Amino acid sequence: MARYRLLTPGPTQVPDEAREGLARAVRHHRSDEFRKLFREIVAGLQYVFQTQHDVVVLCSSGTGAMEAAVANVVPRGGKAIVLESGKFSERWRLIAERFGVEAISYEVPWGETFEPSRVAELLAAHPDAVAVYGTLSESSTGVGHDIEAIGRVVGPSPALLVVDAISGAGAMECRTDAWGIDLLVVGSQKALMGPPGLAFLAVSPAAWRQIESVADRPAYYFDLLAYRQALGAGEAPFTPAISLLTGLAECLRQIRAEGIERRLARSRLLGQATRAAMEALGLRLAARRPADGLTAVFFPEGLDGREFLGRLESRFGVKLAGGQGPWKGKIFRIAHLGLLDELDILAAIAAMELVLFEMGYPVRLGAGVAAASQVIATARGL
Repeated sequence: MARYRLLTPGPTQVPDEAREGLARAVRHHRSDEFRKLFREIVAGLQYVFQTQHDVVVLCSSGTGAMEAAVANVVPRGGKAIVLESGKFSERWRLIAERFGVEAISYEVPWGETFEPSRVAELLAAHPDAVAVYGTLSESSTGVGHDIEAIGRVVGPSPALLVVDAISGAGAMECRTDAWGIDLLVVGSQKALMGPPGLAFLAVSPAAWRQIESVADRPAYYFDLLAYRQALGAGEAPFTPAISLLTGLAECLRQIRAEGIERRLARSRLLGQATRAAMEALGLRLAARRPADGLTAVFFPEGLDGREFLGRLESRFGVKLAGGQGPWKGKIFRIAHLGLLDELDILAAIAAMELVLFEMGYPVRLGAGVAAASQVIATARGL
């Protein structure tokens, strides 16, 4: 049986040291030993997110942190601008509507990006908007949005900038403080390489002031003020996922040892190599502005995408992600973030070539691997 090779944009491969951390004896969460570990984790997250501000740790998937970033920030009946470009940015609108928030949606076709000038127009038309909700890496389409440019537009306005960086932070540039991001949402199971089940919120002072002003926050477990109070003592307000945090600490140590800039450069290079390979195979890319953490690719016309992904996994153990929503059955998505390296990507490309060949697609074996190898060799100065 082929060795399992996980190349989805989440969950991702977890380092051996982190998995070993999960097996360690559970320590009490109100002990000095755990407080020391918790503070180390928060400092590591601040390093990855490029922020000097508070980082809150939640025991949930990234969606839980998204919900907290709505329920605590915009009062019922308030207004927010939502930048909607795929399955996951759509979630901002759905959460807002569930909490009685009026969502002003700026929607672009899947695979496209936002125009900062249009965001400025919406802010001018809705000066009472409490926040702008956007996405760094829309992993349903493979698009990487220009949050830096959007931050320049939102910054002069009274609105907060809230960004879903669940699949982006740690894989593509994300400078929370420098770009004026007030709340940054991240999940543990993507570029951070951690086990699923943890989510994080970087919170600016302006965001805290807004949260304090919302008198009727519809939250108990996700009441962010409770987390801020506990954060000062190096704790969480409720029993945290101690084993998951022990594993995450190992992941953050590895990221710091490599250096965040080198890690971002590696994901960027692997993305360039992957896209070169797909184009060499005659496949069409889905994103106009690709994210650095994953690549989305359309299946060739007439090819059974479900069979392609099934063969790839059953024969070679290579697990890729399919499409969602209107792109279900139309695209596949391959990650190049976290623990993945050059050989992982080259092996996956070779496996894809063989499966395409077996299914009758007119592929020249080796073309994709050669194109990817050339990108890597050029970057290495070879």
